[in-house]
Amino acid sequence: MIGLAAASPEIGINITSAVTGVGDIGLGTMFGSNVIAIPLMVITAYIATRHLKDKNKDKGHQQHKTEHLLKVDPTAVTVQALPYLVIVAVVAVLTIPSAWRGLQPVDGWIMLGMYVAFLTQALLRGKKENEKVEWKKKEIWLALAGLAALGVGAYFTVRATENLVTALGISKIVGGLFITAPMAALPEVFATWSVAKSGQITSGVTSVIGDHAVTLTVAFFPLALVGLPVSNFPLFVTVLSFVGLVGILYAAFIHMGSKKSGHGFKRWQVATLGGVLLVYVAVVLFGVLNIF
Repeated sequence: MIGLAAASPEIGINITSAVTGVGDIGLGTMFGSNVIAIPLMVITAYIATRHLKDKNKDKGHQQHKTEHLLKVDPTAVTVQALPYLVIVAVVAVLTIPSAWRGLQPVDGWIMLGMYVAFLTQALLRGKKENEKVEWKKKEIWLALAGLAALGVGAYFTVRATENLVTALGISKIVGGLFITAPMAALPEVFATWSVAKSGQITSGVTSVIGDHAVTLTVAFFPLALVGLPVSNFPLFVTVLSFVGLVGILYAAFIHMGSKKSGHGFKRWQVATLGGVLLVYVAVVLFGVLNIF
């Protein structure tokens, strides 16, 4: 549910992009945020959990700190990460082959169905998970107010990106990747930090997968509904490949974990995800776009 709320910027941006005829901004935001957010949220959760208040620590937290481990429930792999990778694979099948390349209305309906399937299996398979996110009444009202503000802000975000790409002389999809996508990730940074800092570590770390399952399904729908061709195919394939890569690393690293304390992210794995993010930026800017 945190993921659904945190995905609201991407949903709002994609609806605005589709309605105003600048779908490439939404497309760049949708895929760019998937690459950026997973490493960024794992790093955020790792930093947030290094110094928890005593009331928010579980009995093994000190041992996890000693091992430089971000402890995560192993169900995060089977309930969240692997189904997310299935969604990424379906997006690739629907958008890459030359016979039906791009986003089409039927693709949008298929991806909505994928989200229903993702949510259903997560609820059924994850119902035994004992960590629950607790929200106070004040926090609920603040979250609702934040969602309303994000909905209004989506229009101005898209318009601002339009103006910037025109001023900088770059394409709209690049603007979505490197201007709008980072802005869309900011609310999720706050959500991840707050939840992880409260001691609900698995929920804080896995919300990023729920968020981007929504981004690739629900937020996919408005762009597909208006029909959107892929204007820069090498860039599209490169970014989608990194979307898959960070998802695979996320699942693999949680599964590897620590021999002593179980599943989660070791410090070197957190650093590796950060390194992948830097490689992504370098490959896109210098390898695909050839900015120099």
